[in-house]
Amino acid sequence: MLESLSFRKVLILEQLKLGDQVAEHVAENEEALPQLLGDFAPIDVWQRHMNAVFYGLRGERVREFYQTFAAADYRLGYALAADYVQRATQRRRADPEKGTGTLTVMEWGCGNGNLAACFLDHVKALDRDAVLYPRMQYVLIDASETVLDGARANAELAKHGDRVQFVQATVPDLPSFADGSIDRIFCNELWSELPTKLLLRKAGDVMEEHIRPNLKETRLPDFPDWPGLVQAFDQADIAGLKPLPAFLEDILWEREYHKIEAKDVPFRRLITDFLKLFDEELLIPVNVGAAASLKEAHRLLAPNALGFSSFDAGTADEAVLNDPEKPCYNLVGGQFSFMVNLALLEDVAKQVGGGQITIEPQKEFVGRSLGVNVMSLMDVLASHPNLPQDAPWQIDGLILKTVDAVNAGYVSPYERTIDLPLSPEAPEKTRRELEQLLAQQAKQGVPDTVAYLAEEEVMKAAGQLEELGYDRDTLRAALMAPPQPVDYFHFRMGPGEG
Repeated sequence: MLESLSFRKVLILEQLKLGDQVAEHVAENEEALPQLLGDFAPIDVWQRHMNAVFYGLRGERVREFYQTFAAADYRLGYALAADYVQRATQRRRADPEKGTGTLTVMEWGCGNGNLAACFLDHVKALDRDAVLYPRMQYVLIDASETVLDGARANAELAKHGDRVQFVQATVPDLPSFADGSIDRIFCNELWSELPTKLLLRKAGDVMEEHIRPNLKETRLPDFPDWPGLVQAFDQADIAGLKPLPAFLEDILWEREYHKIEAKDVPFRRLITDFLKLFDEELLIPVNVGAAASLKEAHRLLAPNALGFSSFDAGTADEAVLNDPEKPCYNLVGGQFSFMVNLALLEDVAKQVGGGQITIEPQKEFVGRSLGVNVMSLMDVLASHPNLPQDAPWQIDGLILKTVDAVNAGYVSPYERTIDLPLSPEAPEKTRRELEQLLAQQAKQGVPDTVAYLAEEEVMKAAGQLEELGYDRDTLRAALMAPPQPVDYFHFRMGPGEG
């Protein structure tokens, strides 16, 4: 069900065992080996490489492959704005003399700019005395120039003019920004894309997973200039790869394990001690890029700053981390997404002196900041007692009918209709019906399958949802449900209460 809904980071909740694909293939036909695209290297090295290739080739079409909580919806941006205004107002009242000067807000991994636009819109609306918004400078950071171009083209963000700055840079390497110069930093679904190692303990040694890419042999005829493909792929030569047939989804990954070099791991003593909490020969995701980002955030934040926040899918539960069946990583469109090890990152944040650390379900942060109980449209869909199992287009139909029902009580402040890629296998008559449903969606309706919905909006549509097979009591229970073992969380580091 999750795959057919095209959910991106939700897919991280399902285990994908890369290496097994190659192992099973070789066992079936040892003479029909896939063709190598590269050599064995630590998984974080290949992750960094695949991110560069993915965004270079598909940065303009990211939403065709995945959706995030900030790609189209407004509520996460509004929640961050409400939280910011509340904290900034409290700070100003406590120390009025510091109520002047530039307030620099920095977003890491800016996507299409929607989060920035919604944040600035709502700060401006809440700042009735004009003591915050006129002083703000919002810096959007992204490693991909293609992604930044998309954010620059965002008409809602363009309304904020020269208050917005775009910087191509790789988090956490941001030396052009001075120590103590930033008031607030946040990132949405970035940590899972930053370099992550998979480590395990074995006979007193720490081992790490290495992988190497192969292309399915069924795709070999599509690439008569094989050396050219290998060279372009090795060099992440986007200009050379763009004219070639798409192949990222057809890469198979072999894996093996090597003793790790301690010098290659930041926070190595902390990480080594952390691994001792778990069973031997058990893979643990170690988000080294996220750990480094906490150190950089601590450097950048001013002494009286309002802190750092990350929103992503992961767990802080050591019992979950000790489960051999946990989902360590997944591939979407050829790009790696890792589960975020929040328990380890909490230890890192304490070691760098980050102040108070808070880890809470993301929907609790959004609901508390906006003063409403919230759930996502995804949560509504997951509560259906009889989800279609056989035909993907039946799921498409349920999504569109559910959105249509919820739109009876939902009005977004923005004109955005849901962008749902329909199943290409749908029968022609069904496809025409689905296209008509899609075209009829309300202009200010639910914009995404991962949009946040208020309790009032859901319950107002409860009658129509029941006609689609939903249960009113189950919907209420979903609104109040505790987080799953691996779920979306808000990680905050900084002074004051979380």
